[in-house]
Amino acid sequence: MAGRLALCALVALGVACRGPTHGSPTERAPVIRVVARADTAPRSPNIYAAAGAGMLSPAARRARPLVYVPNSKDGTVSVIDPRTYRVVRTFATGALPQHVVPSYDLATLWVANNLGNSLTPIDPVTGREGRTVPVSDPYNLYFTPDGRFAVVIAERRQRLDFRDAHTLALVASLPVQCRGVDHMEFTADGRSAVATCEFSGQLLKLDLATRQIVGYLLLDPDGLGPRAMPQDIRAAPDGRVFYVADMMANGVFLVDPVAFRRVGFIATGKGTHGIYPSRDGRLLYVSNRGWSTVAGGRRGPGSVTVLDPATRAIVATWPVPGGGSPDMGNVTADGTELWLSGRYDGEVYVFDTATGRLTHRIAVGWEPHGLCVWPQPGRYSLGHTGNMR
Repeated sequence: MAGRLALCALVALGVACRGPTHGSPTERAPVIRVVARADTAPRSPNIYAAAGAGMLSPAARRARPLVYVPNSKDGTVSVIDPRTYRVVRTFATGALPQHVVPSYDLATLWVANNLGNSLTPIDPVTGREGRTVPVSDPYNLYFTPDGRFAVVIAERRQRLDFRDAHTLALVASLPVQCRGVDHMEFTADGRSAVATCEFSGQLLKLDLATRQIVGYLLLDPDGLGPRAMPQDIRAAPDGRVFYVADMMANGVFLVDPVAFRRVGFIATGKGTHGIYPSRDGRLLYVSNRGWSTVAGGRRGPGSVTVLDPATRAIVATWPVPGGGSPDMGNVTADGTELWLSGRYDGEVYVFDTATGRLTHRIAVGWEPHGLCVWPQPGRYSLGHTGNMR
């Protein structure tokens, strides 16, 4: 009881206390959540301001609401109806589909078939797939902020391929001097990009005007800090700091994208992997994939860490009851749910963003990865599973 009273005392600081409830289809666990308070102070710039709850573009409004889950080891995509939380169909793609990526103009969703050397288009209006397009080694796919180029992350070939954003015709290939290039984020001014290099523990910085690499950053240069294996990367709402999810360091590195140097580190949980902003840009949801095997064959302790980028403080931790492996996904258009693939458990997790509770586990295929919730708010997509601006 004393611990409960101490926890509830946080209400005075703007944090609400909630105990376990009953009657949900999933196991309940206490969580802490932030309560919005009136604030008359001027707010910092928010690069996600045009991707607020319900701010759908005309193109996105035409889309059929669906969730697309690439099952990497099956070579398929599972399609989920978010209203019923059921898989409505599964279709074949090329080999090793990694991510489902909204195009810059929001007119197409692309399935990046890594070993299949192809992209499979999906018409978001119908939810139906089209004929695959040959593209070499597409582990991931991004779009430059001006909408001119698609950037294919050719991880296996150690290069970035710049292609016409509409025709996908190859314009230029840029070799990279690091191993395992996989995720990318863009600076607020649209002039530069920073990409993670998973297998060499590095970041690279790219000048978008010249399409040249201007520097590399080793995240653990002296070997004294946490070992680095960077994964997803996302900008804070003010654009001044990039958060880098690191699966080996079990947390997020903070990087100044202009000075291109480390400025901090926050431990979050085992196997830190994905980062997604809330619809108002006030929070970042960080998925921790977990490592250790637990009873029943699930991996644990999978969780989601909720960060306040304004204070760089952890404000909540949402566990996966019984263990799990939350990986990639995104937030729904209204901001009320966070959907994540369960990479090593063949399932999808749905979290209630108001309470932090896991509300649904949905069985899908083998090794689900870059899940895409669609439609999402925003004027355009910079790629991945919906980096909306």
